[in-house]
Formats: sequence, C-alpha cells, structure tokens
Amino acid sequence: MSRPMTQAFPTTNSDELTQPFDKLIKYVRVRSDPDAKFVEFDFAIGDPNLYVELIMPRIVFDFFCEKNSVTFMTEEQAEAVDEAMKKWRYGEQTLMSKNYENKNL
Repeated sequence: MSRPMTQAFPTTNSDELTQPFDKLIKYVRVRSDPDAKFVEFDFAIGDPNLYVELIMPRIVFDFFCEKNSVTFMTEEQAEAVDEAMKKWRYGEQTLMSKNYENKNL
C-alpha cells in the first residue's frame, strides 16, 4: 500500500506530470485518533502539499484507501508539509513570520 521515499516529500518533475492519473501517487495523512468513529484525513494526488481535508466512517475510509492504493505519509513527510504551509501562510522574513516564531518559543 505504500511506496518508499528517500526524501520528506518528492518533487514533481515533468515526467510525473505526463503520467496517467491512475499512476500518480495518492497520499493520505490521518489526523484523527486511531479509535475515532470517523476518520479525518488529508488526501493529495501527486503532490502532498496540495491536499483536501476529508472525513469518512472508518469502513469507508479503509475501502477508499484500498481502492486508491494510497501511500500513508510518514511523520517526516507530514512535518515537511506543515513547514511548507507555514511559509505559505506566514511568509519568510516578514513581520507575521517573526510573530509566529516568537509565539512558539
């Protein structure tokens, strides 16, 4: 069900952009507790930085993952996506990014 990765998240190259849709890697990042009735998760196709947030009952989630042959994101990959989102949200070398960094000290 998963594909090994050598870096936090792969970069998209021109060869990947020409692949058929069904051959693109589908990423899942579960955000809910393991025993939750509904599974809250992020789902991305091709690029883990571009995702949608979904919620499904556990049995439907399991079927969804199987049908899509998903790759579950590692903690390292999830952290890399979070860092990319912080840059997008707060920018780099901006007053807002400095406020965010100081808040988390």
